[in-house]
Amino acid sequence: MAFDFSCPDWEEKLKRGETPIPELPLNAARAKRAVNFFNGLQLPDVPGQPKLAEAAGEWFRDIVRTAFASEDPETGLPLVNEVFALVPKKNSKTTYSAALGLTALLLWDRPNAQMLILGPTKNIAQRCFDQAHGMIKANPKLKAIFHVQDHLKTITRIKTGATLAVKTFEMGVVTGEIPALTIVDELHVIAARSFAERVIAQITGGMVTNPHALLVYITTQSDVPPMGVFKTKLDFARGVRDGKITEGVRMLPVLYEFPERVQLAKDKPWRDPALWPMVTPNIGLSVNLAILKDQYAARRQEGIEAEIIWASQHLNIQIGMGLHNDRWIGADYWAEATVKGLTLEEMIARCEVCVAGIDGGGMDDLLGLTVVGRERKTRGWLSWSRAWVHRIALERRKSIAPILEDLEKAGELVICKHPTQDVDDLVSLVGSLHRAGVLPKKAGVGLDPEGVAAIVDALELDGIPTEMLVPVSQGYRLNGAIKGAERKLFDGSLRHADQALMTWCVGNAKTETRGNAVIVTKAVSGSGKIDPLMALFNAVWLMSLNPAATARMDDYFAALEAST
Repeated sequence: MAFDFSCPDWEEKLKRGETPIPELPLNAARAKRAVNFFNGLQLPDVPGQPKLAEAAGEWFRDIVRTAFASEDPETGLPLVNEVFALVPKKNSKTTYSAALGLTALLLWDRPNAQMLILGPTKNIAQRCFDQAHGMIKANPKLKAIFHVQDHLKTITRIKTGATLAVKTFEMGVVTGEIPALTIVDELHVIAARSFAERVIAQITGGMVTNPHALLVYITTQSDVPPMGVFKTKLDFARGVRDGKITEGVRMLPVLYEFPERVQLAKDKPWRDPALWPMVTPNIGLSVNLAILKDQYAARRQEGIEAEIIWASQHLNIQIGMGLHNDRWIGADYWAEATVKGLTLEEMIARCEVCVAGIDGGGMDDLLGLTVVGRERKTRGWLSWSRAWVHRIALERRKSIAPILEDLEKAGELVICKHPTQDVDDLVSLVGSLHRAGVLPKKAGVGLDPEGVAAIVDALELDGIPTEMLVPVSQGYRLNGAIKGAERKLFDGSLRHADQALMTWCVGNAKTETRGNAVIVTKAVSGSGKIDPLMALFNAVWLMSLNPAATARMDDYFAALEAST
């Protein structure tokens, strides 16, 4: 029997203060036992050590019920084997994770079962263990049920031999283990590690042999654009919640976030504190609205970067690109200037002339290509980009390796398999523009003058005339193109293909004022890659020269338009 894990009325539920989860069939007796165990635990670090029956939010009891008691009425097997909870900071995620682990130890009578709570750092893992240990010390009955080993951060249920170990997330943390329960705290932090996806794959792989195994992610939104396994799981959870993913689903999505129209609106309606209870389920418990308002007011005074980072952590606002104070101003208009699904082939069909900007660097940099075209009918500009990177960059820049792998999956970046693949692919794409007759006779391909000899040679061997290739001066000399791109994004006459690659690069870009010029350089932008954005500026500089195409290949375009 198929069961519906979607929650189409999630927004209305959030407005009513209800948990945004679907209604699944439950084993009523098991659900009652699970909640009773959870409710009986006490907060160890709060005066009076109140029980969770009074101190915990109802939203987490709903998770406890569904995670431990959802059941196929025909087979008796659990319906849920994954939970993805996206909850802002200060909503007691770490404390509830500890309570969830103890509840599983009490509820399940599986002999010698292994259970894990994985924290992103030693400090968070230690706090989680201290909370679990404190709950046991607060109740004399639990002291007789559990044996606690502080030095191992392990709690054993004496009757069954089942263990709950609290560990720091690292490579090899689950080697050889098949956990019955795994709780992963702050997946967005863990996802930045180059080995995160492999460790999660080990956990899920071990669960295949146990249909009763449960994996729970409890995380805040990231304070940078989502990446790696966090992005993968978040996108999947949203797809399940929205009914877009239905086959083989056993994930329970519990997402405390505003709808996209609220998150992306120019006037930022999420700034209104009246909306905040929608996404803060522990408001009135561990979250004080008055304190939240004061914190937000202080961060807003510090500038847009501090405000957005605060909002990502306390309201789960997803950051689309960096909004630092020294950002490139074009970033403010980037999200609004999109052409969904724009391909290079469509650009060639729509544009009377195209130019190509190229920017690359060392072996741990990207090679970026951006094509800018001028539409025949509107004379508006369109842009499309692609990038290449060698595997050595992922090894040297481990912090961005998950992002580069995500971009490869999206088909916007190529991780090269052989030394010349980047140049070969780039030449092929520029050659397609030349063969279509949309490049101008002169100054059709602009390159950063540094380190492009191999590219120039390859382009000329492919038949691109020398006069089409032109060096584009960088630094302050590129100021006109940088400001020109800003202006055209602002007035809507430059639109782009809405690629995650460029959203990331635009977010990485930082500016520096030199005299009357504003410059964007790799040195200023630090470890964040911006090569395809620099390629855009090169192309904008060429298009500003008002070029005309070499020739039009009418048969080519007629055939292309017929096929689309």
